[in-house]
Order: sequence, then structure tokens, then C-alpha cells
Amino acid sequence: MDLTKFQALSFDCYGTLIDWESGLAAVLSPWARSEGLSLSDEELLLAYSSHEAAVEAETPFRLYPDVLAEAFRRTGAELGRSVSPEWAARLGASVPDWPAFPDSADALARLASRYQLIILSNVHRDGFAGSNRHLRGDFAAIITAEDVGGYKPAENHFRALDATLDSLGIERSGLLHVAQSLFHDHVPARREGLPSVWINRRRDKPGWGATPQPAGDFSYDLEFGSMREFADAVV
Repeated sequence: MDLTKFQALSFDCYGTLIDWESGLAAVLSPWARSEGLSLSDEELLLAYSSHEAAVEAETPFRLYPDVLAEAFRRTGAELGRSVSPEWAARLGASVPDWPAFPDSADALARLASRYQLIILSNVHRDGFAGSNRHLRGDFAAIITAEDVGGYKPAENHFRALDATLDSLGIERSGLLHVAQSLFHDHVPARREGLPSVWINRRRDKPGWGATPQPAGDFSYDLEFGSMREFADAVV
């Protein structure tokens, strides 16, 4: 693939640019210890993963902090423990505290010298604003679940993305989608006919972590283990 032929990059944020698994585990792990559960971070993330996707599909207009809280309550129920309102609210409010991957900010700055950058994220506006204080990204457009009333892998983000490309004067053929999640991003990218790059942040880890296993056909054109590797291939 000739990466120089594209004019814009659309990014998933959480899992790709922001270390959402560390952010989730920072709340799930101390809760589990307080409940006497001897589970690793990986085990907790695996227990959590399907519940967030289910809540998003069932109630697409629910804001992301409420999605997190409800998914946490369902995870607790699966594990035979209750999740107090305080713990649920703690996870719901945690998004701005989730750390960026160490290479994300520098890679975005380098890529911004060549491309227009677009965020395509399953969070709320305030959550992403907090995350962007870590990323310091210069984005031409930011599309959140709050903006479109739905969550990937549904089509809402991608219809908004089409409109955004029109407003930026970018042909669809000039867009490359960049994401970690096969479930949330590469399945719909294939459905939408978008070329994509897989940032495989879990390359050295088994299983799917906090992301559900892909529920449909997916493909990607290139794979990198980090944003640094991707930026190095371009700039």
C-alpha cells in the first residue's frame, strides 16, 4: 500500500491512542480485591468485554459514562459480586484519567504534518476532551458516540464520517482508517469498503482483552505493533 496517496486518517482512540485496558483495570482491579476476588487484570478485562458491547448495542443513545457503569454492574453480577453505585460512578468518570500510550502524541504530531486527522470514537465529548489533553492532537474533526447517537460497529459513525469528508473536501478514496479493535473498527471498515491499518497493541498478549472477538468479516491492509511503527512507515 502506498501510504502517501491518502489525504486523511481516521482514528479509533481507545485501544489505539489511549490505553483503555490500563484505564479499565485501574478501577476493576482494586474493586475485585475489595470483593475478595483473586483475578488478574486480563481475567477481569475478559469478563468485562462482552458487557460493554452489549450495553452499547441495547442502548445506543446512552452516554459513555453510563455505559461503563452498567457494564461494570453486569460484570460484577457475572462474577457473583455486586458493584456499588460509588464503584460504578468511579469507572464512569475515569475516562479522562486513562493514560495515552507513550508513542501516541509524538506519532500524531508527525502524522499531522502529512494528513488531516479525524477521531472516530465510542466515547462522549467530555471524555475525549480529557483524553486529548494527553494526546495534544490537532484534529480536523472529532466524531464521538454522543454526536452520532450510537456505538461502533454500528454505521452511525461512518455516516457522520462521510459527511465530514465532504465538508473537508476529501474524497472517500483519500481516507485511511487506523484502529486497534477488529470488533469495533475493522469489521465495519470492511463493511464500508474503507482501507484500514491495524495497530495491534496486543501483539504480545494472548486473547482479546477488553475487546470482544470480531463478530463479522474483517480485513486490514497493513499491521503495525504501535503508532510509532506506523508513523515511521510514513514520515
